[in-house]
Amino acid sequence: MNADRKTPCTELLLDNQVCFALHSTSLLMTKVYKPLLQALGLTYPQYLAMLVLWEQDGLTVGEISQHLLTDPGSLTPLLKRLEAEGLLKRTRSREDERVVLVQLTEQGRALQAKAQTIPPCILAASGQSLERLQQLQADLLELRANLQKSL
Repeated sequence: MNADRKTPCTELLLDNQVCFALHSTSLLMTKVYKPLLQALGLTYPQYLAMLVLWEQDGLTVGEISQHLLTDPGSLTPLLKRLEAEGLLKRTRSREDERVVLVQLTEQGRALQAKAQTIPPCILAASGQSLERLQQLQADLLELRANLQKSL
């Protein structure tokens, strides 16, 4: 370090930031997913929405956005693209026109079988054991819950 510069506070070093470790890991994880998802014709955000619907079909846009921790307004264009691809169908609720229901099409359900090849590829790319990744996920979910409580 130059003599005219102060020694940095270790708490403010980039590599000491949990937020940067999470952010940079997330960016790299998305890059690993990209070619796998391209083979399915999906982007990463679209894949996340499809995961929600494969788990529970027939949700509202609001319910999907709650699962994904995102704003319903930002989800709508993504769902419109998936609908244009023939993977899902959006319909307005008969009881409340403001509510949009989302259901998988036959093609959307069939894509789930193709997507089953993705988790083993991610496990292999991680260089971790399944048990280690499950523990990491549990730790991250606990961290997320604590952060949500602090808001």
